[in-house]
Amino acid sequence: MKQVLVLSGKGGTGKTSIAAALIHLMKAKAYADCDVDAPNLHLLVKPEDEGDHKDFYGLQKAVIHQEKCTQCDLCRQHCRFEAIHKTSDYELDEFACEGCGVCQWICPSDAITMEPAKAGDLKRHWKPALFSTAQLRMGSGNSGLLVTEVKKRMKEGTEMLSEEVPIALIDGSPGIGCPVIASITGVDLVLIVAEPSVSGISDMQRVIETATGLNAQLAVCINQWDNSPEHSKEIRDFCDEHRLPLLGEIPYDPIVVDLVNRGLSMAEEDCTAGEEVRKIFEKLLVLIEENRKEPIA
Repeated sequence: MKQVLVLSGKGGTGKTSIAAALIHLMKAKAYADCDVDAPNLHLLVKPEDEGDHKDFYGLQKAVIHQEKCTQCDLCRQHCRFEAIHKTSDYELDEFACEGCGVCQWICPSDAITMEPAKAGDLKRHWKPALFSTAQLRMGSGNSGLLVTEVKKRMKEGTEMLSEEVPIALIDGSPGIGCPVIASITGVDLVLIVAEPSVSGISDMQRVIETATGLNAQLAVCINQWDNSPEHSKEIRDFCDEHRLPLLGEIPYDPIVVDLVNRGLSMAEEDCTAGEEVRKIFEKLLVLIEENRKEPIA
């Protein structure tokens, strides 16, 4: 099974819209949403079942056992994150707690323990296709670990299907942080959606540098290229200079806004942007077949 990851160096480039269109065009039997901080691929792929759910546990958090607490106040005094407050009892602010364990260490009556805290929800749907996703809880960390678990559950799910899955598509996170690094690890091709703007070009270059450091095979496409032809030319020149395949340039198409509002991808109805995505999809299949790796010069 080949894994294709769709990334962007910044938010708002149309990454998820393009990922959903590619899923539709390849009639994908397996896909995942690894943007665990703000997953929204489900709005376009529309799972038809409740799926199976699993709790994800991240860093440990402090738990205060009131029956043992002598109210000595040492935990509150030594908490550098001001996560412990005194009301009638001592209470913990779970969003402020960083799990450092100082309160447990300083407590003379063993009234505090460090226990695994739920950090997110994992979901895996089976209809109309295998769809692995997750939602990180507000204020929780470990997004990289959660992304790894999303990909793991997708791979395990493909082994449970009755038919072979030739290509799985993954919608990644914006930026270059831990969830992006976890998304890139182990995939066969990274398609970077570039925005023709000053910040879009800068962030594209950063994510390319990150992916290259992880030995990923890369390709680029430009979304809404005609919003800034001069910046689109900069992206083309960058790809030429660094020998990166530029698979296509999607024009601005107001029809896409209406399609997304109706929960449809740009590949599900005839439109100019959808036609360009089809061309990108065909080139993408060729690139996957070639399994070509061209590092940045």
